[in-house]
Amino acid sequence: MNKLLLSIAFFLLTSTVVIADTFTIKDIRVEGLQRISAGTVFNFLPVKVGDEMTDKDAKSIIRALFKSKYFNDVAVDEQDDVLVITVSERPAISSIEFVGNKDLDSKELLKSLSRMGFAEGQVFQKAILERVELELERQYFSRGKYGVVINSDVTPLERNRVAIRINLAEGIVATIASINIVGNTSFDEDDLMADFESTTGGLLSSFTKDNQYSRQKLSADLETLRSYYLDRGYVDFSVESTQVSITDDKKQMYITINIQEGKRYKVKEVRLAGDLIVPENELFELVTIKKDAVFSRKAITQSTEYLTDRLGNEGYAFANINAVPDIDRESREVTLTFFIDPGRRAYVRRINIAGNSKTRDEVLRREMRQQESAWISTSKVDQSRARISRLGYFEDVNVETIPVPGSVDQVDLDFNVSETPSGSLSAGLGFSQSDGLIFNANIVQKNFLGSGKHINFGFNNSSVNTVYSFGYTNPFVTVDGISQGFNAFFRETDANKANLASFSTDVWGGDISFGIPISEINRIRLAFGYENTQLNLPSNSTISSYKKFVADEGDSFDTWTMTLSWSSDTRDNSILPTRGTSQSISAEVAIPVGSLQYYKVRYRHKWFHPVTDSLTLSLGGNLGYGNSYGSTDIYPFFQNFYAGGIRSLRGFQSNTLGAQEDGQALGGNLLVTGGAELIFPVPFMKKQLRSFRLSTFVDMGNVFSEEQGFNFDAGELRYSAGLSAVWISPFGAMTVSIAKPLNDESGDEVENFQFSLGSTF
Repeated sequence: MNKLLLSIAFFLLTSTVVIADTFTIKDIRVEGLQRISAGTVFNFLPVKVGDEMTDKDAKSIIRALFKSKYFNDVAVDEQDDVLVITVSERPAISSIEFVGNKDLDSKELLKSLSRMGFAEGQVFQKAILERVELELERQYFSRGKYGVVINSDVTPLERNRVAIRINLAEGIVATIASINIVGNTSFDEDDLMADFESTTGGLLSSFTKDNQYSRQKLSADLETLRSYYLDRGYVDFSVESTQVSITDDKKQMYITINIQEGKRYKVKEVRLAGDLIVPENELFELVTIKKDAVFSRKAITQSTEYLTDRLGNEGYAFANINAVPDIDRESREVTLTFFIDPGRRAYVRRINIAGNSKTRDEVLRREMRQQESAWISTSKVDQSRARISRLGYFEDVNVETIPVPGSVDQVDLDFNVSETPSGSLSAGLGFSQSDGLIFNANIVQKNFLGSGKHINFGFNNSSVNTVYSFGYTNPFVTVDGISQGFNAFFRETDANKANLASFSTDVWGGDISFGIPISEINRIRLAFGYENTQLNLPSNSTISSYKKFVADEGDSFDTWTMTLSWSSDTRDNSILPTRGTSQSISAEVAIPVGSLQYYKVRYRHKWFHPVTDSLTLSLGGNLGYGNSYGSTDIYPFFQNFYAGGIRSLRGFQSNTLGAQEDGQALGGNLLVTGGAELIFPVPFMKKQLRSFRLSTFVDMGNVFSEEQGFNFDAGELRYSAGLSAVWISPFGAMTVSIAKPLNDESGDEVENFQFSLGSTF
């Protein structure tokens, strides 16, 4: 504004004012116009025809026209009582061109700069061009490019226009040469900077860009540093100053952070105050920071969240919890008081659903755990949103709590969903060392006609298996969530291609199943099935147990099965979890009406526990047992369990462990496998934990065959250790492991490097 006033004063001093005496304006004439119409000029004039014209009015005219920013010069004259205004127009911007910009898109730049009045067709002002250059410089500085050079060429054109060319020499991003923390005595500098986004770089910095300086990253790192100390009791911690210096060539940055640690504080007492609503002892159990513990802001925040959620479950969705510390600096102790204001209990008046153009309302409403006319429960609202998300019909599910106008204790819940195509036609190509080249195709309709029913057809072909399948599932046959489905399939298997003794089977059949939910995370499944099996044993087979089974039982079987299973899943992610437990128990029985009589029992367990923010410990086990009963004397060998391979016991070739005859693996009717795994992200790529991660592991296990006299013996368990990598790539999941058997014996098939790759297109 000051610059504008100075400019006006300058123009008043330099512009021409030729008004000898006061006169009455008979007419107004504007000269020198090229692009601007006379009417536009008249709109800015403070005088009109018939007014008395004075020297003061002339200066007002010059001031008004200059403020319009359309003119470089203005002259006021009088000729026979006619007011003559002579102007010199500022040029218009004909074109704007950016040259040399790689980081900033030209179209986006033009959009942002137009808001500054710098655009084609606008009046050209050198002051605005200077502001544009400063803004461009600021944007490059924010990207760490401090060596950027900007210069502009203004080329006059015909009809009082100019072409503007902005030349940019972006330079390179300044990298961090060193980061020094001054004043730390309690913690090592490496520990303090372990979670910094800014680093001096490493082997992967050319990909991760973690060594490139950014003012925003540094601000985040300072907050990380502050949290580190506050979470460890240093209440008086402060960042005294931060110095950032750059080398003369603008390529390297040196960062120095000066801190004041202060003293460490402990918690003297924890109190609850306010309207507790919930029993005090129950609320105290939710407070994770205890008396005599080291003060921790993280624990206070966590306690506040737990208390808020607990009150939210009672209908107090807008509860306010404030943790107020009373600091005694002499004793270095803190008394914490959690002040609780629950507000008013809110009831849900109406649940509104929007965005489901195809899916029926009832499909979403049957997943609701929060009901209308009941008080609001934050946990039930979260469960409802999570259950709708798990349907797989929606790309995004959002819920908003809207107060009802005119009511202090009612809210509406607005569920907004964004549908995703629920039908898919996919083909897949993959390769694994156990199955060879795999081709599969699937037609899936998860939400048939918006009803929530599932229909699928599948085809899978590899050197080991050829499978055709068709399935249908209704997840809500009853309002209680009991599901019903059926499947039909045909499967050809060549066991020899899977490293087993030579035999093949042709199996066709189907099943009908029912799923019964017994809680949010537990489910029971009951299935009845039929299989017709044609067993093909080579005429030159030397496996005595196989030949005996065919001699006693034949080679064609009709089997009726009943399967009962229980499953529980609390994992945070079904593909690459970091916490939670998945376990299941299943029992399959071939009932006496069929050709064979046997049973199989299996238990699977997988546990994930975060050790730190980036480390996850996983423990797992897999137990299986099968045997014959009744009139069938021998357990069907083609129902055996197998061990070895990347999905079982790494370091050993797929399916090769257990009893052998003539050097051929037979599998067994008892399976015991398990292991421990420490999962961690790729160094310097912590944010990629969800798609790419590494692990060190120890596997153990084997299969045992009672028929072959190979009963369970802990001394026969095989062990291996190694390193594994999982990448959820655009081409599918890729798993690679390098393992070394720790106690392999003669006859074991060792395979140190194993991998599996699948792709979808």
